[in-house]
Amino acid sequence: MSPQELVLALFAAAFIDHDPDAARPLLAPDYIQHNPQIPTGAEALLGFIPMIEQSGMTVTTHRVITDGDMVVLHNTYENADAFGAPSLAAFDVFRVEDGLVVEHWDNLQPIPETTVSGRGMTDGPTEITDRDRTEENRELVLGFVRDVLGGAAPENVTTYMNPEVYAQHNPFIDDGLAGLMAAIESFAEQGQVITQFEPRLVVAEGNFVFVASEAVMGGEPWAFFDLWRVEDGLIVEHWDVVSEIPAEMAHDNGKF
Repeated sequence: MSPQELVLALFAAAFIDHDPDAARPLLAPDYIQHNPQIPTGAEALLGFIPMIEQSGMTVTTHRVITDGDMVVLHNTYENADAFGAPSLAAFDVFRVEDGLVVEHWDNLQPIPETTVSGRGMTDGPTEITDRDRTEENRELVLGFVRDVLGGAAPENVTTYMNPEVYAQHNPFIDDGLAGLMAAIESFAEQGQVITQFEPRLVVAEGNFVFVASEAVMGGEPWAFFDLWRVEDGLIVEHWDVVSEIPAEMAHDNGKF
């Protein structure tokens, strides 16, 4: 199986079919887990599958992005109270090696009833295009992350995006550059100033570029999992899932 096929088969076995026996041969025994609530190792995940079934949790996958041995799923979880809220938006990231799934990262965020832009956290375009521009788009987004979000050269923002054409899916931020700048100012007034923004994972396929970053905001550690859509050399759309990194986890692997 390809990395994407392998990941989708594992995900279906765990979250749709609830079949540990189908999931076991797809996992490396020393599977590395970064979800803060689940212990590391294949057996820990396999033991968690019956709990998923009993909870009535369901999942919808909206986007699948594959880059070499890395696969990103953009998901919505329902009946997900076990993870903190009835409805959650999520990014699940998997690494494949030698025909097995060997590592998993994720980020989860409750879905509010309303959003500032009127857009949902997972709706919008899903088709992957411009695969021949993958590397160009990867560099564009990483430049935006470095200069704008990381603060290296925020004055270069219009190099990366059209100020008027920026569809925003973060529930607390409005469309366009004006919406982004207003949100940053509002967050700063609340003491939520970002003082570190370091990309840890980058997965790009065509017009979609995903970046998972370790950040310090308001003096506390946070995880930002962001997805951008690029069109004609400019960023035009953004989805994200943001969560605080807990001090205690069920393993020693860290969030990243």
